[in-house]
Amino acid sequence: MNPQDPLAQLRDIQLPATGGWWPPAPGWWLVAILTIAAVLAFAWLWRRQRRKHRWKRSAWSELQQLETKARPAPEWFAALNALLKRAARQSHPEKHPEAMTGQQWIDFLLATAPKDRIASRPVVEAMVTSTWQPRPGAQTEQALAFARTWLEAQS
Repeated sequence: MNPQDPLAQLRDIQLPATGGWWPPAPGWWLVAILTIAAVLAFAWLWRRQRRKHRWKRSAWSELQQLETKARPAPEWFAALNALLKRAARQSHPEKHPEAMTGQQWIDFLLATAPKDRIASRPVVEAMVTSTWQPRPGAQTEQALAFARTWLEAQS
């Protein structure tokens, strides 16, 4: 090697040192903020939806309790009708179902039932009239089946 040779004095290309992982680039800060905002919005919407349908969960649990105590007695049918009225007040507050009785209540239940309205009419009529008859004409199984179907359809 010639000490006078200028090419001998050249070195390899030196790459600059890579940046560390902290602080992140502005784009990552934006992604983090958007992710946190999306998670908070989702949690808020979920909680709001859950609160909105709290009455439905309560009605289902009360219906299960009534199912365990099912017996063909006017008191039992009165409790079932009271449960349906409370649920109707939550799902249809503009129609004031808590004030309905007799044929008006039967028509309301059938109008808000999801399907088989014509087939459900005898069951609903018997269920409603069984609340004041000494010997109820309705069967508890049919009344519970209608109540389940009706509760599922409410929003």
